[in-house]
Amino acid sequence: EEQLVESGGGSVQPGGSLRLSCKVSGYRYRIYCMGWFRQAPGKEREAVAQIDNLHSTNYDDSVKDRFTISQDSERKIAYLQMNGLIPEDTAVYYCATGGSGYCLGRAPEDFELWGQGTQVSVSS
Repeated sequence: EEQLVESGGGSVQPGGSLRLSCKVSGYRYRIYCMGWFRQAPGKEREAVAQIDNLHSTNYDDSVKDRFTISQDSERKIAYLQMNGLIPEDTAVYYCATGGSGYCLGRAPEDFELWGQGTQVSVSS
């Protein structure tokens, strides 16, 4: 069974850091593209960052210079290092893979497989 499992979420104060992980299992294809997304209460799901098989990356302007996406291709794990967290980063964070189309800047609807999400809360 194809499965993505996120971990690493939690509650932090503004300025704090968290590292999210996304483990892919049961996926028999080589991973071309991994994406991180987030959804805050009452808002649509938005893209945070993507990374392709050549480790090229793309970030939403709201997280650029604060978040870093990376992946361990052999172990099929993607990471999202989040530094300088602010209350506006509070959301459920999801990872995704599969689907079609160019990776960097890919829309949520173009990803095929999704994790269950992990909550990130930033408050003082």
